[in-house]
Amino acid sequence: MIVVHHLNNSRSQRVLWMLEELELPYTIRRYERNKATMLAPPELRAVHPLGKSPVIEDEGLVIAESGAIVEYLVDKAGGRMGAPQDRAGALRYRMFVHYAEGSVMPPLLLKLVMSRVPIMGKIALKRIQPMIDVHLDYIESELAKRPWFAGEDLTAADVMMSFPLEAARSRAGLDTSRPHTIAWLDRVQARPAYQRALAAGGPYAYA
Repeated sequence: MIVVHHLNNSRSQRVLWMLEELELPYTIRRYERNKATMLAPPELRAVHPLGKSPVIEDEGLVIAESGAIVEYLVDKAGGRMGAPQDRAGALRYRMFVHYAEGSVMPPLLLKLVMSRVPIMGKIALKRIQPMIDVHLDYIESELAKRPWFAGEDLTAADVMMSFPLEAARSRAGLDTSRPHTIAWLDRVQARPAYQRALAAGGPYAYA
């Protein structure tokens, strides 16, 4: 059975969602962030040297990094929630799987860090938000063309994009001025598998 090393309010919530969508059996080992620093506890270093979540264990393997994990789960499920059959859809799938962490998350994380820095942080935030807005406008334009990121069906690309867009709605200006993105988030969070993952994972600030 797959073991998910689950940190509260983290990217590991989307791994639980994907497992629920694929109906793969799993168990959870829970970890709590330090309330002062919001960092992961040192116990996670015993699982993987990076000491971060998500990490899964399966069949003797320890797998870190969200993108690697979702690709592993797609393979384990025989290709379900993987790339569409058409070439354009497959390219969109690969791009958004990597775009979620490679391009969208860095400015969101930078905004979070700078929001905790007095004076200079406020100055930096004025430059960071326009960077985020470029991404949000691009995402809105893509979701105006199709219901899901890769095409007509839910894929692992949507799972990967869920965390940055939930974070953006929470703290980076994503609102009803971008209706297609908000509609996508609402569809995601209404899915029964998403709701089961929330129940399994516990409190999650971005839901």
